Amino acid sequence: MSLESLLRKAHTAGGREIHLAASRKIRIVTAEGEREMNGPEITPQLIQQVLAPVVPPGSREALAAGRAEWTMHHGQLGRIRVVAEASHASFFLQEPEPEPEPVPRLTLVSADRTPTAEMDSLFRQMVGMGASDLHLSSGSVPMARHDGEMKPMPGRGVLTAVDVERILWPIAPQRNREEFHRRNDTDFAYEIENVARFRCNFFTDRKGMGGVFRQIPTKIITAEQMGLSKDILDLCFLAKGLVLVTGPTGSGKSTTLTALIDHINRHRTDHVITIEDPIEFVHENNKCLINQRQIGEHTESFKDALRAALREDPDVVLIGELRDLETVAIAIETAETGHLVFGTLHTSSAATTIDRIVDQFPADRQEQIRVMLASSLKGVISQMLCKKIGGGRVPALEVMIGTAPVQNLIREAKVFQIPSVMQTSKKQGMVLMNDSLLDLVKRKIVEPREAYAKAVDKNTLAGMFSANGIEL
Repeated sequence: MSLESLLRKAHTAGGREIHLAASRKIRIVTAEGEREMNGPEITPQLIQQVLAPVVPPGSREALAAGRAEWTMHHGQLGRIRVVAEASHASFFLQEPEPEPEPVPRLTLVSADRTPTAEMDSLFRQMVGMGASDLHLSSGSVPMARHDGEMKPMPGRGVLTAVDVERILWPIAPQRNREEFHRRNDTDFAYEIENVARFRCNFFTDRKGMGGVFRQIPTKIITAEQMGLSKDILDLCFLAKGLVLVTGPTGSGKSTTLTALIDHINRHRTDHVITIEDPIEFVHENNKCLINQRQIGEHTESFKDALRAALREDPDVVLIGELRDLETVAIAIETAETGHLVFGTLHTSSAATTIDRIVDQFPADRQEQIRVMLASSLKGVISQMLCKKIGGGRVPALEVMIGTAPVQNLIREAKVFQIPSVMQTSKKQGMVLMNDSLLDLVKRKIVEPREAYAKAVDKNTLAGMFSANGIEL
């Protein structure tokens, strides 16, 4: 296949854009929309073969580095703009000079020049529905998670793979487009002013490209609005130590952490550094100086940012996720060296959180880590979201405070006894998950069946319901 024959064939069909992408057929964009041309799927080698004769000398280095853009001239078709990457190439046939107004057109590769209207419309509808998440998948209508349940978005049709690409690409920053081409997934944040911020994930599955988006409200929910207890808020005023917020994905960990950082921002005069992937809630300086760093954009990794933070004079450090052993180790050391560290883990209870941290380390280091964790761990807040009666969701919170008895059990590897200590330490602010679920049911905020479904220790909760005259 030669570029000359491809250009002529597309021009004859009324095409104004030609897109070549590895593992896809040739696509052309006409006035009626985008369609695939007959023929085999494109390979990276074929793309390089097509480009080789027309790459200007000044663009070869940029193309080798990842991406290049230039304008070529065709004797009959006039100017043609080319945007090329290792596995993508796009050709935009432009009207002959002079051109009174640039002709608006849709591109998939050069997304920074493409309107975001379709995606913005979906985001606005999502916010209007009160949904927490939006899902776009090839071969499906757009779906929204509302009160924990997946529901089709009203008035939306089934999306083809081409539709999904057309809708998604415009909102992706260049760095994330390149990462997606390398890895077939990427994460970033997107904001519509005065509407909301969104945590975005692009991925590829067997049907094509897809996206999942979590709504991040522009207005921070305060600790007072969330009803966090005084014992939890007291953790915000510690001079040093490790405080963990845990729970499954979608349980509201980010919202709770944000409320705690906001509480610090309103009541302390310190330096706060957050390390996130991506930045979700945006904190403006109040009484504190806050620096927010995003993985991939402002730093390479959590562990690199955490190491650097020690040289940046922080009082408080927030780590979006304790992903690996090295990050956990540095977080514990940071807490021990006079800093207050907040972080998250995907665990369901205080006891399993401690076991998860210790078990990440080799056997010969576990005793040392237990000693360090016993002295540095000041609190664990484990949470899950339950459907409220009448709509909406509410968190059930298990709270463990790092008192002397808890520290001794961690040090002596008797973590299995921690729930018993928590049961007898309610005056110190400790709460077991089943007690939190029972309280929500007693206050008629959550249905008994919903609380039972979310409980980890279901038999004990059923017994507590029976003792309180509550029927499942």
